[in-house]
Amino acid sequence: QVQLVEIGGGLVQPGGSLMPSCEVSLGGVVSISDMGWASQAPGKERELIALLSSKNEPTYVDPVKGRFTIFRKNSENTVSLRMNALPPDATPVYSCHFAPPEGIAPNSWGQGTQVTVSS
Repeated sequence: QVQLVEIGGGLVQPGGSLMPSCEVSLGGVVSISDMGWASQAPGKERELIALLSSKNEPTYVDPVKGRFTIFRKNSENTVSLRMNALPPDATPVYSCHFAPPEGIAPNSWGQGTQVTVSS
């Protein structure tokens, strides 16, 4: 079973930056997989906010365009999300999504990392 482990959450001031990362336990497939990050605010459903296709084409939901950047490091089996200009009083959990080509492994989610934006 593929495991995804996120790190890099924590406390940040309004307007600040964070960069959570996600490591995939299955080596050698991050480069050929669709990867994504989702955000889940308290009491709300999880929402995919950034996707990086296997062709390295990123897409973002409108609220994070221009502020967030998704990228992968194939040699480290990781996908990261650089987040800038974080809004105040937000406490979402960010989790990564792994969607490899069919037949390699099932789609998987990480357990999530908590981000708290507060002064």
